[in-house]
Amino acid sequence: MQLPINRRPVADYPQQLTETTCKLKAKFNLSGYKDVEKKKVVVGGMFPIHKRTSSSDGNTSRLPVSSGCEGFNFRTFRWTQTMLFAINEINGRTELLPNTDLGYVIYDSCFTISKAVEGTLTYLTGQDEAVPNYRCGSGAPLAALVGAGGSDLSIATARILGLYHFPQVSYSSTCSALENKFQFPTFLRTIPNDKHQSTAIAQLVLRFGWTWVGTIAADDDYGKYAIKDFTEQVENAGVCIAFSEVLPKVSSPEDIQRIVQTIVEDTAKIIVVFSSDVDLSPLIQELLQHNVTNRTWIASEAWVTSALINRPGLNTVLGGTLGFGVKRADIPGLERHLLDMDPYADPLTEEFWETLFNCTLNYSKAVRQARQRAVEGNATMPRAGRGVPDGLCTGEESIAQLGNTYSDVSQLRITYSVYKAVYAVANALHNLEHCEVGQGPFVGGSCTNISNFEPWQLMYYLKNVRFKVPHTDEEVSFEEGDVEGLYDIINWQVDGNGEIFYVTVGNYNGSAAPEDRMTLRNDSIMWNDEGTEPPRSVCSENCQPGTRKGIRQGEPVCCFDCIPCADGEISNSTNARACILCTYDEWSNEAHDTCLPKIIEFLAFGEPLGITLIAISAFGALTTIAVGVVFLVHLGTPLVKANDALLSFSLLLSLVVTFLCSIVFLGEPQHWSCMTSQVGLALGFALCLSSIMGKTVVLMLRARVLKAARLRAKAAATAAKEAAESAREAAESGNNIIPDVIVTSSLNTDTNTCSDPEADRITCGHQRAIAAVATLIQAVACTVWLLILPPHPVENTSAQNIKIILECDEGSVIFICCIFGYDMLLALLAFVFAFIARKLEDHFSEAKSVTFGMLVFFIVWISFVPAYLSTRGKFMVAVQIFAILASSFGLLTCIFLPKCYILLLKPEQNREDMMKPRAKPRDGAYTGTSASLATAGTQVNNSIASTAIDD
Repeated sequence: MQLPINRRPVADYPQQLTETTCKLKAKFNLSGYKDVEKKKVVVGGMFPIHKRTSSSDGNTSRLPVSSGCEGFNFRTFRWTQTMLFAINEINGRTELLPNTDLGYVIYDSCFTISKAVEGTLTYLTGQDEAVPNYRCGSGAPLAALVGAGGSDLSIATARILGLYHFPQVSYSSTCSALENKFQFPTFLRTIPNDKHQSTAIAQLVLRFGWTWVGTIAADDDYGKYAIKDFTEQVENAGVCIAFSEVLPKVSSPEDIQRIVQTIVEDTAKIIVVFSSDVDLSPLIQELLQHNVTNRTWIASEAWVTSALINRPGLNTVLGGTLGFGVKRADIPGLERHLLDMDPYADPLTEEFWETLFNCTLNYSKAVRQARQRAVEGNATMPRAGRGVPDGLCTGEESIAQLGNTYSDVSQLRITYSVYKAVYAVANALHNLEHCEVGQGPFVGGSCTNISNFEPWQLMYYLKNVRFKVPHTDEEVSFEEGDVEGLYDIINWQVDGNGEIFYVTVGNYNGSAAPEDRMTLRNDSIMWNDEGTEPPRSVCSENCQPGTRKGIRQGEPVCCFDCIPCADGEISNSTNARACILCTYDEWSNEAHDTCLPKIIEFLAFGEPLGITLIAISAFGALTTIAVGVVFLVHLGTPLVKANDALLSFSLLLSLVVTFLCSIVFLGEPQHWSCMTSQVGLALGFALCLSSIMGKTVVLMLRARVLKAARLRAKAAATAAKEAAESAREAAESGNNIIPDVIVTSSLNTDTNTCSDPEADRITCGHQRAIAAVATLIQAVACTVWLLILPPHPVENTSAQNIKIILECDEGSVIFICCIFGYDMLLALLAFVFAFIARKLEDHFSEAKSVTFGMLVFFIVWISFVPAYLSTRGKFMVAVQIFAILASSFGLLTCIFLPKCYILLLKPEQNREDMMKPRAKPRDGAYTGTSASLATAGTQVNNSIASTAIDD
């Protein structure tokens, strides 16, 4: 439960209670400039004149005191003097605040948040002792605070000033977090928002194709927010961050060493740095000691023209640096103001003088230092020098001759921003002072008095101010507290003396269209290798067309392997994520960057191989026809009539068909050619083999008869021999008894084979019927094949990658296996029949010819299978045609060549008696054809009879 808060005014409390409870807790140790006497309005300022606060011993046993500052910064001291110059210039103008003199209160923030807060509280209080939430005194009203330096300092002061709606105009706080008007309602700035600079640097990185970038940021809001915005933009565009380091705010040699080691070991050649010059300086010095070269630095506006960084001897480390600087301008009269300094005017100027010239303005201090040096050197002070000790400043030293960064007005960028900030406050005060009653912005059109106004009233005029800066005519206005994002792109180039100088090589306008924002003269850039070609900074080189990116596990996406596209795939762009599959009728070239039309392949009529096969086929067909003509001429001769002449002509016809059918396999496959070639071949071989089978059936039966006759003849001869032996033995013993010898001949004495009952079981009609039926079966099977699944032309894209093979698809593997399996069955039967009849001993043995012909047939087609399977494309057709021709020539040669030899060269053997059997003794037995069986039987009977008579 919350208790109600007593809201009694402070005046209601007893005076004693107020005195005992309200007391000053601390007194701040602030240095700066102050001029408020007889001034109508006071403008505040805050600058990091020193680099850091003095370290304390941390002793809590005594009253703590506010730390002092150390590390004088000449650059920021120039900013301070620029504010004084601008106020003096405004006070001297007649067209701007002609009736108002501006005063100022300027504090040194020492580049630390604590000092910035001390200065803010003291400024708001109006006296040296800060009293939070109180404005003490009745002096001139406070107008606005110009400051407070870095972004983290301004964030701290803006939170306090925002509580009182007190305007703050910053000259160097670029952090994008300050654009949040909910947190910082009274913050304005004359320097661009860092969101423009982050975008500009991201575009620069992308412009040069750098995909492997290191980042370094100061450990403050300025560095963290800027690097965050930059990283998000480049990573969305495919850039990878090689490393991301943070510069310590407090000196830490260990951290600096670690950062240097990271830079040396990493392969990133581009390093983006968002940091102040004060924070970055220790790292640069360490890099110089380690001689870290071959790096290109991308500088933010905070250090791109800083003399603290650009020191002699750093050309090898920082040469070729690219950076973004805010708009530059010349300010007439400023250089004279900077040089006309009175070293005794105030403590801060005195410190500046002593630091600049390395002397002291204090005589007593100079004497002490001289004595100390004398003691350390074991010497005495020279008499002549005792009046003016060594190390004593004369106050007449020349700032101009020293050439310090303080007096360098060649790169007035942040200085110009300070100048604009002071003029923005002055123009807002001018508009406030010249407000016309009744047309004012406040309630009822009222105005306010410049001698007594509230900070929030001036805030209205500041937000809406629009003015032209003197001497440059740049028009300045605020949009949500920000100005336009205008930058110069600056390149650090090295002259002949090894010194770095700045060259503007481009511009950036954050308000322009995205494609027009950056203008860059690439040929004007001098890189860190003193060349004009930009460095490459990639984790992996670009994958060229023909390859694709293969991501490495556990590494950034910019680190990848380039994997060649597989055959049939291409990539026609750089860094392709995947290869593109070519269409079915295309194939990749050797470089795998283009899909080319596949080669259309088929065995054409006009190519040499096709012409050769046509010639061989035609020769075979003509030869077969010639054999048929020879047979037709000798039709009535015994050799032609033997074993059915009609089957011989059907066999020749089938061979003509097979020879001519091989030609149909040539050329581009068509529906008709696919069906004709396969079916013609199947029917041709079916007719051929069935005709051979019809012939060999008779030869087989004759051989069976021969075998039976031979067995009977052998048995009869054995019986006759035994009877003769018995008779001879009886005669020798004197026994006149003649045994009865009965010889029964089982041999047929008729020499006409056709008269043998067993041979006559197969007549010529039967032979023809066998051939016709066997062929008809094949014809029926082929008809069914053509009706159900006929062969058809196809484009074979899988056999060879780079070719489309035009070939015939059999339609059904089962059908073609059955059809050609049937042919093989006929061939096997014909071979078996011929093999059985191979021992027939005629003058002309047709069984042996058929046996050899079928052996050739089988050898060809057995060899065809592996040869066919091992070839691709048109050569498969060539192998198939070769098998057809070889088997056809084998049958033609083996079966008909012996007959043609007799018909044409040995006509004397083409007689009826030459068709009779001839005897050939073997082991006392006789062999022969069926025609020789009668002759053998007669000889056996005569031999037995003569033996019996002799006995």
